[in-house]
Amino acid sequence: MVDMKRWLIVIVLTAFAAVSYGQKYAVVDSEYILKKIPNYKAALEQLDKLSQQYQADVQAKFEEVDRAYRAYQAEKVLLTESQKRAKEAELEKRELAANELQRKYFGPDGLMFKKREELLKPFYDQIFSAVRELATDGNYSLIIDKANNQSVMFASPKIDKSDEVLQKLGYK
Repeated sequence: MVDMKRWLIVIVLTAFAAVSYGQKYAVVDSEYILKKIPNYKAALEQLDKLSQQYQADVQAKFEEVDRAYRAYQAEKVLLTESQKRAKEAELEKRELAANELQRKYFGPDGLMFKKREELLKPFYDQIFSAVRELATDGNYSLIIDKANNQSVMFASPKIDKSDEVLQKLGYK
C-alpha cells in the first residue's frame, strides 16, 4: 500500500513536470511599479486631501447631531411627551442625514470610490496593458503580481519583470 502511494506521487509529480516543462513564468510587483510613476503619487495625494475634506464634513455633521442630542437631554425634563417625541424624531432625522452623508462619501458606490476609480484606474490599466504585452512578447504562460498575492513567499529576482514593465510604460 505504501509503495503504491509512493508510485502514485511519483507519477503525479512526473506528469506535472511534463505539463509544466517549457512553460515560462514571471512575477511583477505592481506596488513597486506604481511607486516609480510620479503622477500616481500625486493622484494618491489628491485622494487623501479629498478624503480628509469628506471626513471633516461627516465629522461636523455627527458633532452637530451630538450637540443637538445633548441639548435635548438637558431640556428633556421640561418638555411634554409630544414635544419629546417631536425632538426625538428630529434627532433621528439628523442622525439619518449624517449616516446618509457618510454613505454618500464613503459607501460602496460613494464619491470616494468613484474618485479613486477615476484617478487610479488609468494607472492600473496601463500596467495591465504593459504586462499583457510583456507576456505576449516574452511568451510567458503566467505572470503573477507579487504585491497583491500574499501566497507568494519568494520569487527569484531572475523572474521579476517589474523593471521591464516600467520600461514599457516609459519609466526607468
